[in-house]
Amino acid sequence: MRIQFEPEGFQPPRAGLILLQCIVAGLFFLFVVRFWYLQIHRGEDFARLARESRLRQERIYASRGLLRDREGRLLAENRPAFGLALVREDCRDIPSTLAQVSEWTGIPLDQLTAKFNQDRQRVKPFEHLLLISDMPFDLLARIENRVLQWPGLEIVTRSKRNYPQGELMAHILGYVAEANEKELEDDKNLNLGDFVGKQGLELVLERRLRGQKGLHQLEVDVLGRQLNKKLVQEPQSGENIDLAIDLGLQQVAWDALEDQTGCVVAMDPDTGKLLALVTKPSFDNNAFAAGLSLKEWTALRDNPRHPLQNRVIQSVYPPGSVWKLMMAGMLLNEGVNPADSVWCTGEVALGKQVFRCWKKGGHGRVDMMRSLIESCDVYYYQMSDRFGIDKIEAFAKACGFGAATGIDLPHEKSGLVPSKTWKRRRFGEPWHRGETLNISIGQGFTLVTPVQVAAFVSALMNGGKLLKPSLLADEEQVVRASLPFTAAGRKMILDGMRLTVNDDRGTAKVLRRSDAVMGGKTGTAQVTKLKMVGEERVRTENLAYEHRDHAWIATWGEKAGKRLVVVVMVEHGGHGGSDAGPVARRVFDKFFGAPPGTATAAPAGQVEPASPVSPTAPAQPSQSAPAMPVSPVTPGTRPAAPATPPVRPGQAAGAPERHEQRDQQDSQDRQDQLDRQDEGLRTVPTGRSARPAGRDRATGRGAEHPEVEDAREGQHRYDPDTFDPDADTPDGRGGDDGVVPPLRRFQNVAPEDGQ
Repeated sequence: MRIQFEPEGFQPPRAGLILLQCIVAGLFFLFVVRFWYLQIHRGEDFARLARESRLRQERIYASRGLLRDREGRLLAENRPAFGLALVREDCRDIPSTLAQVSEWTGIPLDQLTAKFNQDRQRVKPFEHLLLISDMPFDLLARIENRVLQWPGLEIVTRSKRNYPQGELMAHILGYVAEANEKELEDDKNLNLGDFVGKQGLELVLERRLRGQKGLHQLEVDVLGRQLNKKLVQEPQSGENIDLAIDLGLQQVAWDALEDQTGCVVAMDPDTGKLLALVTKPSFDNNAFAAGLSLKEWTALRDNPRHPLQNRVIQSVYPPGSVWKLMMAGMLLNEGVNPADSVWCTGEVALGKQVFRCWKKGGHGRVDMMRSLIESCDVYYYQMSDRFGIDKIEAFAKACGFGAATGIDLPHEKSGLVPSKTWKRRRFGEPWHRGETLNISIGQGFTLVTPVQVAAFVSALMNGGKLLKPSLLADEEQVVRASLPFTAAGRKMILDGMRLTVNDDRGTAKVLRRSDAVMGGKTGTAQVTKLKMVGEERVRTENLAYEHRDHAWIATWGEKAGKRLVVVVMVEHGGHGGSDAGPVARRVFDKFFGAPPGTATAAPAGQVEPASPVSPTAPAQPSQSAPAMPVSPVTPGTRPAAPATPPVRPGQAAGAPERHEQRDQQDSQDRQDQLDRQDEGLRTVPTGRSARPAGRDRATGRGAEHPEVEDAREGQHRYDPDTFDPDADTPDGRGGDDGVVPPLRRFQNVAPEDGQ
């Protein structure tokens, strides 16, 4: 028998008490685990967070690289800009603070509030949220001391872009502005409030100019006051870049255009460097860097003269008779003898349509050289009809037309070299023979940019290399292609350009100098179709501005080893020789210096006298510059005649040409024209009683009733700023008899004043 002893008052534990003890033990265990997690496992992380609560990182903005011209003159620089920023973490009452800023600055409170709400999502609480980016100095002086009394407000300093030349260089340099949403998303190195290149070289060279930001580490107290600053990463300034532009030449080209709408491009033919690139009207890029108001932006956008458009690369125009340089090269490549001639009576007919030469009475017998010197249209009508549009298209594209040049600027247009395929795709129509005739004189659908013309003329001079036009001084030469010209063909064209300047019948006499070899080709690109008033044409000065022709001149010059190509295009300027020529002349006078015997450059429209030069005599190569196969013409002398002049049909080699032989040749020329009537293209007798629509600059009769007819009547007006040659939707229709379809620059009336 077992006796069990239990102390007096002993009671066995209840189940509830045991449960409570377990709960207490479990909670204790959880606390121990949690303390281990916080102190041991995550201790380092929380220590870092604690440090960051009193440490802040502040970005150091890098200085943007400078832009300079070839002589080291500043074109784009930086200046300090003072802004007002808000740090949300340090601000006790944001609405009251914004109201106070509105009172100080006069900026509407709702505008400040809207900016704050828009930017707060992209800015951390301890970072600067910029309310005002560039305060005037008087405002800065007024609020500088008051800001210290408002926690969370700080005055910050950043650099702003400044362009000393303003509108003179605006289309080259472009401008910077605050990065937008898309740019912030695409580039993770950008932060809200950063400025980036938007146009021009500022956009193209953004990566090189921007540099790399640095970093400061700041230690602050609980009120956000700075206790210490430590440099973590040095900022790296952007690259300073020298341009090929000559600021002095740029200024002269700008002044020469005066208040006209147009552009000038000056190019070194041997390197492709651009020494001047001017387009008027322009805009002040400093206004964009500071920020435009809606009213200012609307005024620029809606300006009918389009000041925001870089006409050198973004405007496309019919080339007018400048195109004949390319056409002459094509004819030479196809085996045409430059001595072969056509008879120009002033008009040719194709079916019911009459195609006119700019010279009302015609030029008579015209060979290739004379066709360039006097810009005879009938010569190219006849020759282009022989070869057709396919060969013209292929040769023009091989000369660089219809494709972008690759210049260091954004948004370059490629122009248009039309073809049968293009027309059928664009308009749903076949090609007509009459269109080929108009294409041959630089009218019709053909569209080029001034920089394409400059690159083409440069290639004629440098041995046939189509160079990429470059604005950067340190960029290596880039050869895009080679001209499909033979050396003899290039020399022939250059001789024609030289005689266009030095022959008394030439259309570019304004360029004539006794101390330099000069060459040029003028062009007048027609805008609208004009009606006759009786038997007379309407004078240019009696036309509305928008109906006047565009004026072209493509030129080159050489003196003492210095060579330059200058192309000028004046919108609605009138005539290439008289309106665009003086602009090019002033550029050459700056580049070469004033001509001998003059203290300053010749006034616009004046030229030095020179004796006439035979239009058919080839020029001899220059002895001082072997690369240039032409020679200067000294006043009072004629260029040396070739050792063996061209042999005409029926003339013995080396025998002098007699009047009888010339008469026989003239008769043969007339017979050749008559023979072509069977093919549909025929000359129109000079004494024709009924003349087609046109103009006569030699008379003012009919000026009281000038009638102007837009050939695109009933269709959308063709605007080179908006016309898309590659659009799929047809905009008009043409007839099968060669009538010009809508949306076309050329008309049946050829330009006046010798192109």
